[in-house]
Formats: sequence, C-alpha cells, structure tokens
Amino acid sequence: MVPAPPHLDYEAWKDRIRQIGGRFDPQDIDPEAFTGWVRPTSVSGLMAAEVGSEAHRVTDGLNWFFAVSARFAMRFERTHRDVRLDGADHFVALFQLAGRSAMTHNEEAVRFDVGDIVLVDVARPATFFAGDAGESWNTVALLLPRQSLVSHLGFEPRGGLCRRRGTAVGRLLLDLIRNAGEEGLPPSRTDCYMRLAVYDLVGALFAPSDPAPARHSDKLFMRVRGIIKDGFADPDLDPCEVAARAGISLRYLQKLFTQRGSTCSEFIYSFRLDYAAHLLQRQSALGASHALREIAYASGFRDYRHFARKFRQRFGNAPGAHFAGESCDRAGALNACG
Repeated sequence: MVPAPPHLDYEAWKDRIRQIGGRFDPQDIDPEAFTGWVRPTSVSGLMAAEVGSEAHRVTDGLNWFFAVSARFAMRFERTHRDVRLDGADHFVALFQLAGRSAMTHNEEAVRFDVGDIVLVDVARPATFFAGDAGESWNTVALLLPRQSLVSHLGFEPRGGLCRRRGTAVGRLLLDLIRNAGEEGLPPSRTDCYMRLAVYDLVGALFAPSDPAPARHSDKLFMRVRGIIKDGFADPDLDPCEVAARAGISLRYLQKLFTQRGSTCSEFIYSFRLDYAAHLLQRQSALGASHALREIAYASGFRDYRHFARKFRQRFGNAPGAHFAGESCDRAGALNACG
C-alpha cells in the first residue's frame, strides 16, 4: 500500500504544483486553514499526478495535469491568457474517483460522477467545477502529449468528451495508472510498448462515436499520415513531396496540420526520431553495435549533426546515451516501436 504523501502548507503546495504543472493562480484561499499534498508519478514515461487539499475556499485555476482531492467546492479556470502564456499542448484524461464535478470546455457542458472519465485539451480554455461544499472529491489525471498521441492514433480526440462509468477500457486504464504509482519500480525497456498500449486505450475511449462519415479533412489527414508513416525513412520526403503524393497543394497540407496544432515538418521529424530511438533501444537490448551515423541515415537523416541536434531537442539527451543503458522511457511515445 502506498504511504500517504506528507502534508504541505499553502505556499509549499502551490510551489510544488507549479513545478509540475506550470501556470495557475488559485485565489481566495485562507493559508491558515489550508493543508494539501502532491504526489506525482510516471506511467510508462507519461506524467500523472495526485494533488490533494483541504481548504475552505479555492476559486481560481490550476493547469490541467494533476489529480486533485478536496473537501470543499472548487473552481479551476484556464483562460485564453493562460493558454497563450504557458504554451502547453497536451491532453489530460481525468478519472473521477469520488464526488461530483462539472466542466465547460470546447462548447461542451458536462457533469460527471464517480467512475466517469473526461478528456481535457489544455490548448483550449476550460472551466472545471469540483464537488459540492463539504463533499469529498477525488480525481486522477494522466497527461498525454498531443503530437505523440495524434500521430499514433491517426486522429485528434476532442476535448470535452465524457465517457460514463462501467467501461472495461476505462477500468483497465485506471488500473495501469494506479499500479504504476504503487510499484515504485525503475523504468523498464518495455515502457515504450506500454506507452503505446496506453495511447490505444485512450483511443478506444475517445474515438469519434458518430456513425456519420468522417469529415473530408479528417480522411485526408489520415491519408497524409499514412504517406508519412510509409515514407519517413526517405530523406527526400518533405512537405512538398508529401503534398505531391497526396495530390493536394502545399498550402492546404499545412492547413491540415495547423488545425491540429502541428506542422508537416514536425510530423515527419517525429516519425524519424521515434524510429531512431527505437533502433537505439533495440540494439542496446540486444547488445548489438551499429554506428550512430548508420542509424541516423536509416531514419531518414542525411546529416548526422542535424540528427543529433534534433534528437537532443526531442528527448533531452544525445543519441549515444542510449548505449549507456538509457531506454526509450525518456523518448516519448515511439510510433514505430510496434
């Protein structure tokens, strides 16, 4: 059983949350009447967190990648200004464990109860209402990087969706989060595969359920994604080539990606870097030895220095660090490792 985290005073609690979650501004809290706790965890390299508090009143916003517990009515607001200033670009799946909540987000207004799961898009404003006054409230949250999630699923889920209690998929995903927090084990070389399993479960929960045909732009984006997935190892593949293969203009291609918070170039590099990280992790696991330049070329890069710079920007370490036993737990979701 996981021991309870230490209780914090208001300032320590606020500082700890900001270290994890970025921009927020809680207001109207009496520091003398407040205690709280913060328990971050990792789910196969994905961030999750549990944040608890007992306060007489909390009325203004946190960022959306925590779990929060409270005994009094709370309101969290993420404004257009917050979105612009912190530049966060991910989704958060929220699992309601106790109490009742409500949310207005993406022109959706939903109420959710114990067992329900909602999806929040932090790149868009949202207002979240947590529990009735005096009511115990508890929710668990999982942060999902947008680009990795969308590139793996082939569609962009819509923030503001709610899935009601009782789904086997939701229970399985929550169990993965809880077990990851309880095991206390170091990252393993299977984490990249488990991360993709998490993405698949999220896709199963929040895939479009409308039986009507998909929008033309969604169908076209999936075709473009397939072109990139099949051809990213070709160093000549660039946005112009992708547009030509898809039979659309470069301007329209870029519009498809802008609508999804990315660019075609970033998407191509995402596939190349994920594949390179997969090759590095595989050869480390097998005890094989291949020149880093060969891996760069096999992943679609012509220039090793360019590859090394992009790799460090994406994963936070140099390609050679993988030979020292660093697996893809730090590498985000590896779209090619399946």
